[in-house]
Amino acid sequence: MASRSSKKFFNAYQERWLNDDSKIKIWEKSRRIGATYVQSYEDVRDIAAKKYPKVWFSSADESAAREYIEYCETWAKALNIAAKSLGEELIKDENKDIKVMSILFADGRRINALSSNPKAFRSKEGKIILDEFAHHDDPVKLWRAARPCITWGWPLRILSTHNGTAALFAQFIDKIKRNQLHWSLHTTPIQLAVEEGLFDKIMGRPTTKAEREAFLKQEYEDCGDEETWQQEYCCIALDGASAFLTYDLINACEDTDIIMDLSAVKGDLYLGMDIGRKKDLTCIWVLEKYNRHLYTRHFEVIEKQPFRFQKQRLYELLKHPNMRRACIDATGIGMNLAEDAQLDFGKRKVESVTFTANVKEDLATTLKPEFEDRHITIPSDHLIREDLHAIKKVVTSSGNIRFDVSSSFKESHADRFWALALARHAVSDIVTTIPQIRTRGNYQSGKMLSRF
Repeated sequence: MASRSSKKFFNAYQERWLNDDSKIKIWEKSRRIGATYVQSYEDVRDIAAKKYPKVWFSSADESAAREYIEYCETWAKALNIAAKSLGEELIKDENKDIKVMSILFADGRRINALSSNPKAFRSKEGKIILDEFAHHDDPVKLWRAARPCITWGWPLRILSTHNGTAALFAQFIDKIKRNQLHWSLHTTPIQLAVEEGLFDKIMGRPTTKAEREAFLKQEYEDCGDEETWQQEYCCIALDGASAFLTYDLINACEDTDIIMDLSAVKGDLYLGMDIGRKKDLTCIWVLEKYNRHLYTRHFEVIEKQPFRFQKQRLYELLKHPNMRRACIDATGIGMNLAEDAQLDFGKRKVESVTFTANVKEDLATTLKPEFEDRHITIPSDHLIREDLHAIKKVVTSSGNIRFDVSSSFKESHADRFWALALARHAVSDIVTTIPQIRTRGNYQSGKMLSRF
């Protein structure tokens, strides 16, 4: 059990970890919430109580192991326990030396911090700590080397943020939740940590609810991308490989100075429009074709505006002398606007597109090569980036292909993605009539990047 005096050092989520004496416990956690800090206290406390002869700690990198040892030294002094640092030693291995940093206590017990080399755990026994387990170079080999160390009843602790759904750490979590592994699971996302005192500790004083909400909002915005926020802070494992457009593909095609006044554009223009009203956003994307490359010259988001206003904005763009072709979402509420635009500007200039699963597949698979070949340039904008990344290609049990928004990206409904895909389709030399697509639900408001 944690001592009464420890409560002035730790928050409630840390106390729960300290109070859990399970043989194997695993901590699914946010970054920088003091997990390694409280683990070091537990280990010094247990050594002082003579529970275990040795503690073996391994993190994903040497600097984390060194930080852990420094924490242990601090706790030994604070608890007035006689101990001395042995500094850095080398364990000889047939391939390379393995670094170990140790603290020796007066009764001969030791705390050892190892490099992430799995072989370091061979022939060891005692309490095992696997820190940032999902981020080790080879978690499977590490697990196979470390697990037998506790055969004689020693405890094992696993702490980590997520690193994808395929990681062994995520598989452990999933098995626990399915009741296939009977380990003790602790889950602490950043929101819970802040609620239970993390931000108060950071500020050194009690904080208000508004201050805590502002802190979380700033942390989210500073992440730069949704995947970092979800995995590093929110305890949600993501399969980044399943994203139809990866962050690497998107980032490689971004430019901070691409939007321009359309009156200055000399090349041919092509427009895509995904239409919404009360729930979905209306997004208009305009590309300029120059040789083989497509440049985003205009992008705007229209949120909860009357169709009369949306029609006015669309017509202003269609009247541009360089506008060659437009593809407009004619699904549901978009049908009337698409029909009117065809009547007023002609079917050769305006194509009405009704979304179906087949149409979505055609639009998406036509767009992706532009990113792979870097033949398209888009604005460097957080909301655009997340919208493009949110699309996921799903193969159903019956073998059909479906393009949906990943459930992890609850704030995105891919309106921007489909507007861009429609604009890319408008560039096609051969006019094709493509069947039906259905746009998706709610989305937060974006900003207008340009006005014509």
